[in-house]
Amino acid sequence: MISHTQIDNLIGMTVYDANGDRVGEVQNLYLDDESGRPEWMTVKTGWFGMHESFVPLSAATRVEDRVQVDFDKSRIKDAPRVDAAGGQHLSAEEERELYRYYGVNSGTGTSTTGRTGIPGQGGRDGVDMSRRGTAAAAASIPTQGSTTDDTGDLTLSEERLRVGTESYETGRVRLRKYVVTEQQQVTVPVTHEEVRVEREPIADGARGDVDFTEVEREVTLHAERPVVDTEAVPVERVRLVKENVTEQETVSGQVRKERLETDGALDTSDDDIDPRSS
Repeated sequence: MISHTQIDNLIGMTVYDANGDRVGEVQNLYLDDESGRPEWMTVKTGWFGMHESFVPLSAATRVEDRVQVDFDKSRIKDAPRVDAAGGQHLSAEEERELYRYYGVNSGTGTSTTGRTGIPGQGGRDGVDMSRRGTAAAAASIPTQGSTTDDTGDLTLSEERLRVGTESYETGRVRLRKYVVTEQQQVTVPVTHEEVRVEREPIADGARGDVDFTEVEREVTLHAERPVVDTEAVPVERVRLVKENVTEQETVSGQVRKERLETDGALDTSDDDIDPRSS
């Protein structure tokens, strides 16, 4: 059980259920009117934290920066919705209803005359009881009856689904450059020099002196051969580009609506009226 000395900075902490699943965040604390001891906390649950569910602090334990409770998530989310979830006071009847739902006893030595939410002013025993949670919360349907005026008008309310989107990481794509070695064959034309002997007759008038001596003539031959070298050249640019793809998804959720039932003779043509004759 969370003690009076442990409630400081409790609002805003994440609540986990008996299975270790995340339930929501602590929104408000409620203290016993007489003893000033913490009795209840409300936890933001539902889609986008639109609801507050009451949880008894006797079934909660503070573990470092988180709160552990002894109930599972679905039971907390289905807890009775009472007017005090976004207000200042939890009545004795509302508290008894919550105790019956959770199946725990109120025998903590405290009074059952009511529980008061932390109201934004100084608390007991020198502890600052200023309300640390946000005042905004999803509208709760009253369970203690609706207010009527002298004309018999009664306001009906209903819940509507509020659907939005959130971004989450689905994966990562990495672009990496690496080197491979390939064998290439290229045909290159090469030339070389060869020697052939040409004979040309000398005309009679062009003949000169004849010298019978040994003479040598030498000609240097050349040839080409392939020379292989490499050079690096840019051939292509590659980049990763993200694109948004829009798909249609269908979501569903439970909403509550207020309906009417009447006793006595009444025109029952309205579909929202459930006639029950006395």
